[in-house]
Amino acid sequence: MELYDAMRTTHAARKLTGDPLPDEVLHRILDNARFAPSGGNRQGTRVIVVREAATRQRLAELNAPAVRRYVAQTDAGQSPWNPLEPPTPSADEIAGTRVPESFTEPLRTAGAVLVFLVDLGVVAATDQDLDRVGVVAGASVYPLVWNVLLAARSEGYGGTITTMAVAQEPAVRDLLGVPEQFALAAVVPLGRPETQPTRLKRREVAEFVTRETFAGEPFRP
Repeated sequence: MELYDAMRTTHAARKLTGDPLPDEVLHRILDNARFAPSGGNRQGTRVIVVREAATRQRLAELNAPAVRRYVAQTDAGQSPWNPLEPPTPSADEIAGTRVPESFTEPLRTAGAVLVFLVDLGVVAATDQDLDRVGVVAGASVYPLVWNVLLAARSEGYGGTITTMAVAQEPAVRDLLGVPEQFALAAVVPLGRPETQPTRLKRREVAEFVTRETFAGEPFRP
């Protein structure tokens, strides 16, 4: 598949057919995705391939607390899990929010579930002393996650990056036997999409790229 076509059609596939994802295909996906960059080329990522139904069910259950807050805040008109403002729904309202199947079903129907971890002992978190949520360490893991999705697209498979289970990281660590030095970055269900992707819609370049300063002229050719 031509690179630009893959970039424009790799969508968040949440509805999966339940068809198997053979080991040889998954290995080919990972074998090509592994060339993603990482900080200092330290390659501090670990990936766990989860196929056992009971483990996947537990991962789906661990999504629930974060999903409840996500849905409750969305319904209240907030940007969910926004680090700049606390939730306006009460703790009781969040706890009573229903968890939509769309947040958990892909973990059950995927051909495989990939759990992405990053070794905090090798990341260069240059924003660690700033008074805000850290984001830089993600540069050592998320390029690999995206490469996996691009490679899966090339193979006729798809998936989506989920992070709801990250809020329950200690429980996920216990479930999968993950050492404390590793942080949970994403849980990605992979499988055969129910529908084939079409060209995605995104903001035009000039809507989010400017020249020289944040308030500079929109970037156009």
